[in-house]
Amino acid sequence: MKRDPPVTSISTTRVMRTSPTFQTSFMALPSSLSTPARVTAIGGPRNPSWLARFLEWANAHGLPCVSEGFVGAGLVPARVRHCAAPAPFLRGVAGLSSRDSIKQGETVMGVRDVISTVVQLPALLKLKKAMTPRPPDEQGSLGELAERNATMFGERTALVFEGESVTWAELNARANRFAGVLRDAGVEPGDAVSVMMQNSIDMLAVVLAANKIGLIASLINTNLTGRPLSHCLTVTQSKKCVFGAELSEAIAGVKSELHLEEGSDYLFVPDNEAPAPNWATDFMALSQGQSEANPADTANRTLGEQAFHIFTSGTTGLPKAAIVSNWRCLMGGGAAARGGLRITEKDRLYCCMPLYHGSALIIGFGAVLDSGASMFLRRRFSASAFLGDVREHGCTALLYIGELCRYLMATPPLPDDANNPVRTAMGNGLRPDLWLDFKSRFGIERISEFYAASEGNISFANFLNKDCTIGLTSNRVAVVAYDVDADEIVRGDDGKCRNVASGEPGLLLGHINPLAKFEGYTDAEATERKIVRDAFEEGDAWFNTGDLIREVDVGFTLGYPHYQFVDRVGDTFRWKSENVSTNEVGEILNGFDDVEFCNVYGVEVPGSDGRAGMAAVRLAEGVDGLRLDALAAWVNRELPSYARPIFVRQQSDIDVTGTFKMVKGDLRREAYDITAIDDPVFVMKPGSSEYELLDEEYLKTIQAGEAGF
Repeated sequence: MKRDPPVTSISTTRVMRTSPTFQTSFMALPSSLSTPARVTAIGGPRNPSWLARFLEWANAHGLPCVSEGFVGAGLVPARVRHCAAPAPFLRGVAGLSSRDSIKQGETVMGVRDVISTVVQLPALLKLKKAMTPRPPDEQGSLGELAERNATMFGERTALVFEGESVTWAELNARANRFAGVLRDAGVEPGDAVSVMMQNSIDMLAVVLAANKIGLIASLINTNLTGRPLSHCLTVTQSKKCVFGAELSEAIAGVKSELHLEEGSDYLFVPDNEAPAPNWATDFMALSQGQSEANPADTANRTLGEQAFHIFTSGTTGLPKAAIVSNWRCLMGGGAAARGGLRITEKDRLYCCMPLYHGSALIIGFGAVLDSGASMFLRRRFSASAFLGDVREHGCTALLYIGELCRYLMATPPLPDDANNPVRTAMGNGLRPDLWLDFKSRFGIERISEFYAASEGNISFANFLNKDCTIGLTSNRVAVVAYDVDADEIVRGDDGKCRNVASGEPGLLLGHINPLAKFEGYTDAEATERKIVRDAFEEGDAWFNTGDLIREVDVGFTLGYPHYQFVDRVGDTFRWKSENVSTNEVGEILNGFDDVEFCNVYGVEVPGSDGRAGMAAVRLAEGVDGLRLDALAAWVNRELPSYARPIFVRQQSDIDVTGTFKMVKGDLRREAYDITAIDDPVFVMKPGSSEYELLDEEYLKTIQAGEAGF
C-alpha cells in the first residue's frame, strides 16, 4: 500500500494575514517546485476568505489540496488532513529567509519562529484526538491499556526498578493476580481501597489491579502520620488498606482509629524479608496461584467511572480526596505522550516523583501506558545519581518538578553534562530563572511545562515548546482581578468579575460545563467552596484554581494565548513539591498548649522553589514564652515534614478583618526579616528538628540563598 510522503502543515489565516508584503509574496510564488507538494489549508473562523484565496493559489500552481474544510474550535481545526510541504517550501512561500521577520500587529516574529511552530501541527492533531471528549459510558480504563500493551508490546520492557525489569506481559499478569486477591477479599466495583506504598513495580500493579475490576484506588501520601493519615484512610470509606512494608509503623500508629478489621482488611506488601505484622495479611502470599488471565471485568469499565482518589490540601482543613475518572487519566496520559513528551514505545521515561501524585501517575505512568514506552522508576530522587541513571538505562524522557531541576542545577557542572540521552521533559514548577540554563546544560531539546490540579477541570501545557511558559489551553478560562491582601476576587459595581489585561497577573478560573466538568472532592461542601458562581453572568459557574497567572507574548503560537504561572494565593502554598493547607497546619498549631491563636502562610526563600511555611502565633494567657523544644516535638509528630513551619513569629496579637478573616498580606511581605520587625522569629534549620532564635547572621545566609532549604 502506497503511503503519503512525510508532510507539514501551514496556517493560512494566522500566517498570511501578517503583512501585505508577506501575502503578496506568498500568492506570487512561481510553480517551479522540484516536486509537487501536497498542501493543506489550516484556517481559523475569523476570516474564512483566506482559505478560499489559499486554495485558489494552490490549485493555480499545481499543488493538490486535500482539505475538506476547516473548523476553528479546539486546539487545531478538526476536519483537516495535516500535510503541506517541508520547511524550505514554507520559507519559499513566504518569500523570506529564516532570518527575516514578520510584523503582526505590534508583534515582530521571526520566520524561523513561525516555521518551528507550524511544523508541530501534525503532533497537535494527534493531541486533539487524545483530548476530544468522549461519552462517559464508553468503554475505557487504565487496565484496558495495560492489556492492550501486553498484546502489542508484550516482550518489550514496561518498568525498571531497583534492579528488577518487567515486560508489559509480565506487568499485566502480575496485575491480574493482584486483581484476583482483591476480588476474593470481597470488595465490589465502586468500592474504595486505600493504597499506601512507596514507588515500586508492585505499587503500579496494585493500582492496575484495582482499576481492572472497578475499584477506586485511594492513593495515600507516604509522608503522612497521625491525624492526617487516619483522616485520609477513613474519609473515602475504604474497604481495604494495601500498604507497603516500609509503612507498617505509620499504619500501626493509627489503626485503632480506623473502621477496618485487623487481619482481613489490612493487606501487607513485603519489601524485604520482614514478615507481615500479626494484624495484617500477606498480600503477595495470597497472589500466588491466582490466575494471570485478564479478568472479564475490565471490559465493563467505562470512562466515567472513578479510577483514583488523589489527596489535595484544597483550601481548608485536612487533605481532601479529589475524584479522578478513567477519562481524566486517559486524557492526561494521552496528552502527555502525544503532545507534551511526544514519546513512542521506543522511549524510556525517567520518573522519581511519588506515584501517589497525579503528576507521576496520570502524566508519567499515563503517558507510558498510552505510548507503550517504558519507565525507569526510582523510590526517590538523587541528584548525584541522575546522569548515571539516565545514561545507564537509556532514558530519553524526563518527568520533573521545579525542585528537581533546581537540585540538578546545584550540582557541580561537568563538561559532559549534555552528553545524555534525555531529549524531552515534561513537568511543572520550572521557574523562568532556571529554564534556559537547565535546558542548555543538560542538552534537552524540548520542555513541556504543564499546569493542572488533581481536582480541577482545566489544564495548560507548553505543547509548542515555547520557553518559560505553561503554554496554552483548550479550555474556556478567565484571568480575573484578585486582591492579594484581602484574599478575595475583585468584583465591580455590578457584582461581576473583571478580566485583567494581558501581562497583568490575575486569578485563574476554569469554566464549568458539560465538556469541562469539575469532578471535585468526595466532600460535597468542599467541592462547592471551590466554585465561583455568577462571575460574568447569572447562573455561570467557574472552578477557582487559587493560582495567579498572566498572559505572555512568546511569538507565533497559531493564535493561542500562552501564559506564565505567577503564584499561589489564599489558603494554600506549595513547598517541597507538596500543596500545604494553611488551615490544616493552623489547626495543629492551635492544639499546642502554648498557642492561643495562629496565622499560617507561605514565604519565599531565596534559592528554593515554592514557599516555606511560616506561622505567626499569639501565646495563650499566662504563657511567658514559647517552649521551643515542646513546639518542635509537637509539629514533628503531628505534621508531615513538608508541612512543618520553617519559621515561627511570636506576636502579641493577630490581625483580622472586620469579618474575622486573618490578614496575611503584610505578614507575607515582612516574612522573617528581623531587621524590619520587632517580633522574635524562630527557625528550624535544614537537617534540624528543633527551633532556634533567628539571628542576623543566619538571616544573611538565608537571603543569600545559601541556607540549603
